[in-house]
Amino acid sequence: MEQAIILLQIILIDLVLAADNAIIIGMLASKFPKEIKNKILFWGVSAAVIARIFFTLIVAYLLNIQGLKLVGGLILLWVTYRLYMDVIKEQGSDNKEIKVKNTSLFNAIVTIAVADISLSLDNVLGVAGAAKDHYVLLIFGLVLSIIMMATMANYIAKWVKTYKWIGWLGLFAILIVAVDLIYTDVKFFINQ
Repeated sequence: MEQAIILLQIILIDLVLAADNAIIIGMLASKFPKEIKNKILFWGVSAAVIARIFFTLIVAYLLNIQGLKLVGGLILLWVTYRLYMDVIKEQGSDNKEIKVKNTSLFNAIVTIAVADISLSLDNVLGVAGAAKDHYVLLIFGLVLSIIMMATMANYIAKWVKTYKWIGWLGLFAILIVAVDLIYTDVKFFINQ
């Protein structure tokens, strides 16, 4: 039963955070000419995949260090607030104008990779926090987020925008993980 709850949390976290990444990547890619847009998306997503794998390895290790779960939980609380403002209240991604100075293929890929690297950390942190010590579920969450981001990005972004309840469920899942991470470390320090 615990693994089923963890799996549901991971899917909801990936759904909402992949939508956040999808919105940013789509907005960035839309700023470039059609002839290089697919190349930009391919190389930008490829760089993001490498970043997610790297972050997953680091975060899975770091969450075993006492005190860092508290920091991770606080970061996820901030992510929950940011997503609430961006996705639920619609004050974020759609209203921001992303300025790109040079439309070369390399600059476009770097721009998307940098944007997604910053967004990938919160996704990995949420999934790693939800997975706890279930490394198979952690790997599943990583693979699922990559698949969602690479293949279903446009649909996920539309679903979260159209069906607000999906966004609310995802935010609730992230909030539960954040509170659990904070509680685990606070409880450890109190019992010391």
